Amino acid sequence: MLMWSYIKSKQISTLILQSYFYHGHYGMQRAAGLYGSLIVDKADGEEEPFHYDGELSLLLSDWWHESVHAQMLGLTSIPFRWVGEPQAILVNGRGQYNCSLAAHLTGETSSCKITNNQCAPVVLQVHPKKTYRLRIASTTSLSALNLAIGNHNMTVVEADGNYVEPVTVNDTDIYSGESYSVIIKTDQNSSLNHWISIGIRGRLPKTQNALAILNYHPNSPSKLPSYKPPVTPQWNDYTHSKEFTYKILARQGTQAPPANSDRQIALLNTQNKIDGYIKWSINNVSLVLPSTPYLGSMRFNLKNAFDTEKPPENFSEDYDVMRPPINPNSTEGSSVYKLKFNSTIDVVLQNTNALTGNVSEIHPWHLHGHDFWVLGHGDGKFRKNDVSKFNLRNPPLRNTVVIFPYGWTAIRFVANNPGAWAFHCHIEPHLHMGMGIILAEGVELISKIPNEALACGITGQVLMNNKRH
Repeated sequence: MLMWSYIKSKQISTLILQSYFYHGHYGMQRAAGLYGSLIVDKADGEEEPFHYDGELSLLLSDWWHESVHAQMLGLTSIPFRWVGEPQAILVNGRGQYNCSLAAHLTGETSSCKITNNQCAPVVLQVHPKKTYRLRIASTTSLSALNLAIGNHNMTVVEADGNYVEPVTVNDTDIYSGESYSVIIKTDQNSSLNHWISIGIRGRLPKTQNALAILNYHPNSPSKLPSYKPPVTPQWNDYTHSKEFTYKILARQGTQAPPANSDRQIALLNTQNKIDGYIKWSINNVSLVLPSTPYLGSMRFNLKNAFDTEKPPENFSEDYDVMRPPINPNSTEGSSVYKLKFNSTIDVVLQNTNALTGNVSEIHPWHLHGHDFWVLGHGDGKFRKNDVSKFNLRNPPLRNTVVIFPYGWTAIRFVANNPGAWAFHCHIEPHLHMGMGIILAEGVELISKIPNEALACGITGQVLMNNKRH
């Protein structure tokens, strides 16, 4: 996943030839539909470590009938009003609401009219006895998803733009901000079309599964499969989720992480209150983005543009992650974690119980401007001796990673990309409520910042004044 940012041409050339996507990052623009696929293709003469005859793409998202403005208003109101579950899961921008393509098979009462363009499913056309690369990306605002193809296995070969050791699965969990490539073989009954089923994980689902069609040539695209769609695993079957996540490992030949880190930052994810408003906080600080872009503020040493105190890098060893916070009160902040350029950084993400007892949610965290090595996951509270369990042999390179309920996740990255970068939960309402931090490194090395990146706040006023004179 890419956020608009200042990237030098030499950095563009180092992008791995894989699957990405872009989206808006102002307010909750992604939930309003501002996103799309971005595929970096291989150059002529370059070879990939797996063969396929053709490629297909699925871009997954979720959709509400309520406007994004109304959702944002509810999140910042007293009483608090949650966005609720989405009305539909979208596949390449299309979905079904209040009807099912498989009603005649599942006993559901309302059947979609596939002759209506509004309800017609996405169709992926394939030929029998071929091998296809299926690129899958999730831009969801809220939902963790699971994807399965009826009667077909999938072999995962890429995750977040990085090759992984091939692993064959029956279904794939995919969290917001993640992307995968899977290899499928069209070796099933060619007289049938087959279901592609996408369902919700990690939350009690109130949204029906999205259905698409794998259309075997020469069958008609409107010929629905004759069997029931694959069943999504139970929403709270975290054992299934962890088994899939832990199978994703770096492909042989992938760059290994540095053996040691220069700095460790531990981030406690908590749900809190500030003056009666419900917020998410990191080490008891809820992120509020300033009106002036960080990059310009730091590059030009502007005063009063954001909080300058050093943000907390750890949390109390006495904090009980299994219970709601004893003191739910938090504070707002816009401080920056300043990193030494080219240093190696470990970050431990610690999940906790929310404000309500026995509630701990899945959080997919995404880092802008970097890939990182996923060194390990664990249940309960992270302890110092857990460092000995880190995988330094073949950890996957990712840019998005999940922390499971009441668990922890550890990552390592090298701070070698000059800029100010967001690191945040990719669930749109959670970021809006403060679940993120800002990291900065090598800002002084940036010689030229485009005016478009300085057009807000204090730097915008300076630009306007310069134009007048």
